[in-house]
Amino acid sequence: MAEKKSKLADNKIKPTTASVEDFLNSITPEQKRNDSFVLLEMMKKASKEEPVLWSNSFVGFGIKRHTSPSTGREADWMRIGFAPRKANLSLYFGATMDTHTAALEKLGKHKAAMGCLYVNKLADIDLKVLKGMIDAGCKLK
Repeated sequence: MAEKKSKLADNKIKPTTASVEDFLNSITPEQKRNDSFVLLEMMKKASKEEPVLWSNSFVGFGIKRHTSPSTGREADWMRIGFAPRKANLSLYFGATMDTHTAALEKLGKHKAAMGCLYVNKLADIDLKVLKGMIDAGCKLK
């Protein structure tokens, strides 16, 4: 029987050896930088892993192979992570937001799409609810 070929995609966003702390210290405005350090500590504590800078703009913890339900393609991606963007903070929990429906109702001001949560600032949301979402993301296999 022929061996099945992998459908592993060549992901453009890859882990680097750059300093996460240097990256976060370069973020402006100050509120976004401070929020980023809060997220860093929350995710570090929950994942029990050291952060890695992915493609110089994503802070990730762990690696998980994800499979697209529509195409079957696989890609390695951070188990959990975040990216401080100009418009907002983008958070990744390793699953679609459908798995966090109850938490999202209690979270506060946010937007969600597919596997990503967008918040303007941490003051807009309930950090206990966010912690629960981060913890749940760390437990996904």
